Amino acid sequence: MAKTGPQRYPGASVKNFWQSKWGGDPMESNVIVWHSTEGTGLPDYDGGSKAPNFTAKPDFAAKKLVWHQHFDFDVSSRALRNLKGGVETNTLNVVQVELVGTCDPKTHAEWTAKKFQHLFTPSLPDWVIRDLAAFARWANVNHKVPLTAAPTWKPFDASFGTANGVRMSAAKWRTFTGHCGHMHVPENKHGDPGAFPITKILALAKAAPAPSQPKPAAPPLKKIHIVKAGESASGIAAKHHITLAALIKANPRLKPNPNLIHPGEKLTIPA
Repeated sequence: MAKTGPQRYPGASVKNFWQSKWGGDPMESNVIVWHSTEGTGLPDYDGGSKAPNFTAKPDFAAKKLVWHQHFDFDVSSRALRNLKGGVETNTLNVVQVELVGTCDPKTHAEWTAKKFQHLFTPSLPDWVIRDLAAFARWANVNHKVPLTAAPTWKPFDASFGTANGVRMSAAKWRTFTGHCGHMHVPENKHGDPGAFPITKILALAKAAPAPSQPKPAAPPLKKIHIVKAGESASGIAAKHHITLAALIKANPRLKPNPNLIHPGEKLTIPA
């Protein structure tokens, strides 16, 4: 299947780009699966063998997310479990994003007690929601990923397991488009990203203006030449470095006889 649209997210680092090593299937992605890494650093993903398409890591000082891209947007990545003979997961038009942080309240409490700066998915800062919304908006504008989501995002650890009440059936998964979490994907047990604020993220993505398109260049300005005594049409054309034919085309009244011009007459000089 052909890939369309830009494949690299603007500003994302490709220092840890794994596609050349692990390949992947080309596809037209119409689903975004959100994960949380359950750590505070940029994962190695076992040398890329379990990598998503993107990792978003917080820069707390700058109050922004730093994006790392591991596979093209429309190439399957490797962060989902995919059982033999079952439904396709990684390769079913899915682009995957890992957010560096935790969805586990116990981990959140431990890291807070140790004063580790980190993201806790149920209470993301506004600047994180802003940057996640910008990504969702970009994916919608450039790849038509719908700004809709699975309806229920359970908190961890109620979101864990194959029978968590929100995991999709194979039939539902095959027809799903939009945004979901690891907790929603069939054949998987993980419950991340927990109580992820997807409603806020998508609301902001919808509210913000679409990325601006380059404005078409303004048409060149036309010059006006005021005829002086003794000037000829051919001389005026030469003075402005255009042909006599171009001067006549811009001033149709000259067509019968370009020499019938008079002092004070205004002639349009094409750019």
